[in-house]
Order: sequence, then structure tokens, then C-alpha cells
Amino acid sequence: MKKQMIPGCVMLVLALVISIGSLTFLSPCIHEDGSVGACWWAGRTLLGLGCLLGVLAVLALVSGRGRFGAYLSSIAVCVLGILTPGTLINLCRMSDMHCRAVMQPAMIILFSVSGLAAAVGAWMSGKGKE
Repeated sequence: MKKQMIPGCVMLVLALVISIGSLTFLSPCIHEDGSVGACWWAGRTLLGLGCLLGVLAVLALVSGRGRFGAYLSSIAVCVLGILTPGTLINLCRMSDMHCRAVMQPAMIILFSVSGLAAAVGAWMSGKGKE
């Protein structure tokens, strides 16, 4: 396996964890009466960003010339993923709710590591052009 494939594989695995996690173990709160709050929309946005990150990871893995652009786009998606829970979309006010206690820190960590992998991938693919 080429060294340039490693960041794309890391991004793909993390994108799957983000996407599946936003629907299951990292999902936002659902109120006792079945209603949803703003945190539910943050979870749906994170699901979309995770899917987009997965598409960009696959693009980075299969493309030759577009690899650098896919990695740069992935960095932008990761910045949005970091800012979404709590900054761009409000979460529940209580700090012990699942969205604040679990979803927000986990998504920040997952998107940060994925953004770091994308930055390494962009550096590696840009380094070969010199």
C-alpha cells in the first residue's frame, strides 16, 4: 500500500464512525415526549458532514490528480464538523444531556483527527509535485 493511501483510509474509517455514530451511540437527545430539539438537527448535520467526508475520502483514495483537492475539501468539512455542535447549531442547555456530554466532545475529536489526517494527506500529495 502506498503511503499516500494511509490518510485516506484513516479518513474513511473516521467518516464511517461519524456517520454511524451520529445515528446510534453518538446520537443527540430525544425528549421523553418524543419531540426533538436543536441538538437533533446538529446530529443530522453531522451525519451529512460524515457522509460527505466519506465521499471525499473515497475520492482521495481512487483519484490521482484530484487527491490534493479532495484532501483540502476534507479539511473544510472537518472545520465545519468541529464548529457544528454547540457553535453553529445550539445544543441542550443542560451539561449532563447526551448531546453535550457525549456527542459534542466525540464529534470534535473525530473531526479533528480526520482533519489532521486530511492535512497530512494534502501535504503528502502536494510534496510529490515538487
